[in-house]
Amino acid sequence: MNIVLVEPEIPQNTGNIARTCAVTKSRLFLVGPLGFSLDDRYLKRAGLDYWDKLDIQYYDSLADIFRDYPDKNFYFATTKAGKCYTEVAYQYDDFIVFGKETAGLPESLLQSNLDRCIRIPMGEELRSLNLSNSVAIILYEALRQMDFPGLEKRGKFVY
Repeated sequence: MNIVLVEPEIPQNTGNIARTCAVTKSRLFLVGPLGFSLDDRYLKRAGLDYWDKLDIQYYDSLADIFRDYPDKNFYFATTKAGKCYTEVAYQYDDFIVFGKETAGLPESLLQSNLDRCIRIPMGEELRSLNLSNSVAIILYEALRQMDFPGLEKRGKFVY
């Protein structure tokens, strides 16, 4: 799977997402401008010692990713979506796109991709879940649907 973060602002979130991508063998795309330095200690600490095991790509714009991957499926995570993230039949190598913590994805992008917008159900009175939690929830649903390809499903305590 491919996780795309558009203009992430909080280094701890990005570090945690990087760790999630590393353990799930998912590729992480960071689209700038970033709200922090890649040398940020909080970013590194949240990602622990997983950075060398991470497939990470850096892009200046989301349009560049669309250009480089024209035949791939893109899904856009937003609280404004009419479709739940579990209503999608994910495929290996799909892209799941998340916006920055304070503003989400641009309205124009969402409006032009309404059939590809997905949301996590939540109460109306609060704005949204934490970005790293949202990535984990949707990514693991996509992987579950594909029976966790390439991942170890059993620990050492098999009975």
